Amino acid sequence: MTAAEPTTEPDEEESAVETARRQLERAAAHLDVDEGIVERLRHPTSVYRVTIPLERDDGTREMFTGYRAHHDSVRGPYKGGLRYHPAVNEEECVGLSMWMTWKCAVMDLPFGGAKGGVVVDPKDLSTDEKERLTRRFAEELRPVIGPMKDIPAPDMGTDPETMAWFMDAYSMQEGETTPGVVTGKPPVIGGSQGREKSPGRSVGIITAEAVDYYDWDLDETTVAVQGFGSVGANAARYLDERGASIVAVSDIDGAIYDPDGLDTNDVEDHDETPGMVSGYNAPQSLTNEELLELDVDVLIPAAIGNVLTGDNARNVNADMIVEGANGPTTSTADQIFESRDIPVIPDILANAGGVTVSYFEWLQDINRRAWSLERVHEELETEMLRAWGAVCDEYGRNDVTWRDAAYIVALQRIAEAHEARGLWP
Repeated sequence: MTAAEPTTEPDEEESAVETARRQLERAAAHLDVDEGIVERLRHPTSVYRVTIPLERDDGTREMFTGYRAHHDSVRGPYKGGLRYHPAVNEEECVGLSMWMTWKCAVMDLPFGGAKGGVVVDPKDLSTDEKERLTRRFAEELRPVIGPMKDIPAPDMGTDPETMAWFMDAYSMQEGETTPGVVTGKPPVIGGSQGREKSPGRSVGIITAEAVDYYDWDLDETTVAVQGFGSVGANAARYLDERGASIVAVSDIDGAIYDPDGLDTNDVEDHDETPGMVSGYNAPQSLTNEELLELDVDVLIPAAIGNVLTGDNARNVNADMIVEGANGPTTSTADQIFESRDIPVIPDILANAGGVTVSYFEWLQDINRRAWSLERVHEELETEMLRAWGAVCDEYGRNDVTWRDAAYIVALQRIAEAHEARGLWP
């Protein structure tokens, strides 16, 4: 599909909810969906805001603000991450909860979308302070969470340990161990094998499928990955093992580049050793901005949102973009890539391995039966390939982008569920 380049560029400080609504409108334009359902999906069901008192290690007390946004639960309980970050706000949580609704639907999981977090820099908290904050946050959210209501998971600034504290706090008040209230826990208390690596692994699986779709040889494919954290590192290592050449990776401080290919297992990821990536002894050092403009076959932005914008989209030299982060491409950049015939495989498909293995974890918790890592990998690949097939079919039927195709699949499933359940009262 070829489109004219945008003549005007909106503010690139595009919020997650603005982007999510634009993507909804594009998908709705291709479907015969009741406008009332589309209007419903433009808004969250509810947004829960709490104040969290925290006793600091020095005995002083400080107040923090927390959020939990619920977008749509027509297909099942709410599902989505909890992040600890200074930039957390209500609008961001609403937008990300919308993306979770689409992501669960495109994967055909029985969940709806949620997102939440606390306005705090986790680096400013001691381990004990982070634990106290998490336990109190769990208590404040108690009225709106539960294994059949809303199941949080780790996100930016949170991890399996955070989820363990959250689950324990909830369980203590329930009077029974309730592992299914969160996912992303350590396996020893009901977490799933392979959960932490699953978003990156799914990015790798989908990248390999997209390369095959365009009849490229994976052994001759060059890949640049912005953000060598949990998602980017695992995507890079998966593709490296499959034969692709990973020529550039980065962390927050900068990027390294070797046109002959890097040994991704020799570079520790940013989560393992912060600063290791940019400090690695590679032939060339680059900035993160320069990495995005490298002449490669595949670019995987796997760090943060809004890194591909109207300002740099025309300078991107990759032949394909696979989104590892949530929302790395602004609407303006999307239009430019569309006009340049650069396919963009969207985040709601590519990085959906996280919520997919969270679903597996939830099933394991409910049934009190753990799966092996081998089974998790097999089931994840099966689900990713099934979702890829559905999006491919839609892409082949219509003159649309890959993002539009994924959203059409998701919206069709959500709309059918709304039609089937009706409106009460």
